[in-house]
Amino acid sequence: MKPATLRELLRLLLTTNFSSRRIARAVQLSRNTVRRYRARVKTSCYTREELNHLPDSALQSAFNRLTCDRPGKREPDWPTIHELLHEKHQTRIQLWEEYRRADPENAYCYSQFNKYYRDYRKTIDVSMRQIYEPGDICFVDFAGKRPSYTDSATGETRKVEIFVGVLGYSQLIFCLATHSQKQEEWIWAHEQMLRFYGGCPRLVVPDNLKAAVTRPGKIPKVNRAYQEFAQHYGFVVEPARARHPQDKSLAENGVLLVTRWITVVLKRRHFFSLEDINDAITELLQQLNHRAFRRYDGCRQKRFDETERGALQALPEKPFVYGSWLPSQKVPSDYHIYVDNHAYSVPYRFVGLSVEVRVSRQTVEIYHEHKRIALHPRSHRPGASTTNTEHRPPRHQGYAAQSQTFYLNWAKECGSEVLAVVAAQFEGIPEHSQKGVRACARLQKLCRHYGPERFRRACACVSEIQSLTVSSVQSILQCHIDQAQRNEQSKPYKLPPHSNVRGATYYANAEADQS
Repeated sequence: MKPATLRELLRLLLTTNFSSRRIARAVQLSRNTVRRYRARVKTSCYTREELNHLPDSALQSAFNRLTCDRPGKREPDWPTIHELLHEKHQTRIQLWEEYRRADPENAYCYSQFNKYYRDYRKTIDVSMRQIYEPGDICFVDFAGKRPSYTDSATGETRKVEIFVGVLGYSQLIFCLATHSQKQEEWIWAHEQMLRFYGGCPRLVVPDNLKAAVTRPGKIPKVNRAYQEFAQHYGFVVEPARARHPQDKSLAENGVLLVTRWITVVLKRRHFFSLEDINDAITELLQQLNHRAFRRYDGCRQKRFDETERGALQALPEKPFVYGSWLPSQKVPSDYHIYVDNHAYSVPYRFVGLSVEVRVSRQTVEIYHEHKRIALHPRSHRPGASTTNTEHRPPRHQGYAAQSQTFYLNWAKECGSEVLAVVAAQFEGIPEHSQKGVRACARLQKLCRHYGPERFRRACACVSEIQSLTVSSVQSILQCHIDQAQRNEQSKPYKLPPHSNVRGATYYANAEADQS
């Protein structure tokens, strides 16, 4: 009998002269029950005032025969059992057998052991109602039920993940379909959520999935890319404790609502792309957020618009550029590190030091001690290399500058004779061949060794004899042929003596005879 009914029955028995039939109609009990309690009142020693001050449990025990809730058995040490059950691989039946082995005759059976343990756990598992301020916190998670779509190109059925976010104060729900739970999809879903809210909360509570947490535990380690995303938008990441769903109860409730009102509906429809699923989610999500609360006035959307929207932090002007971090590498002697089998240059002074690489869709960033030391455009050519000339040592920069254009410009400064010889070194060979470059490097060396003037005359000599080779220039310089020709050109020219050669006197005498 309920305590309120019992109190009303006792009041009527003690303060009125009503018959048992009339009292039975008033309290909706049988006449036999009323007669039985009338007899108990007569034998009891309580007055009307004393009964009014008795608690419900004492009142029940005074007028009812309470059955013994527990038989007179030996009580287990429930706190110790509860603590042991938190250990890995520990089972309840093993603890019951250990408890029963001490005194089998005075021990609970296994079903009673389980029942009383559940009763004990209810006394310690007390929940505290959490109160959240507007713009304070947001809970995020992936839903367990996954809809799917049929790929129109291959005909393959592909499952998608449903990302769910719930604000703490207004309980406004956001959900989005993604291809997977990978880190890039996880961060992209966060970015879409913040745009949906039009602002950023101060705290985000995720689960311990790998995209968010690299090492769970008492002090979880947040994924580096996820931490960068949080710093960019100005919120703090505080992962929920493992196996403690009460830490993110609003996320669990949001997942339940999304499953009931969105996922179940999506599973009855046929889709052919992820975009089609998200278009359907947008419509269903609007209906869910406009559903009226059961215990509050209004709905989620109204509460968000009136209070929480203005309390959110403003979004940054520039969107976040996602980048994944690769394990640290030691810079080899050729000052190039590898990303997806493509080599990227690092300043040569970092050879032998460890660097970290952040890879995005467009760029490759190289860091040393949290300072960026190199930035390259992303390349997807395996086996190739991307080199910044400024990363080379000065000696390597000079060697790398050697090319056909470089040597032709040098030859133009030296003169037309040298230009003809240099141009001849690149005739009939492929554009990127190093044969002509090596030949011109030898010509430069000869120029430095013998001087520009002699080198220019030697080039003129090889042009006259039509032997525009490095060997010919070197031979002329080594044999001083260029100097011999210069001496002969500087002396006045005299005909060698010969009997058939007529001198000036001969022509003078001939003119005299004619006259």
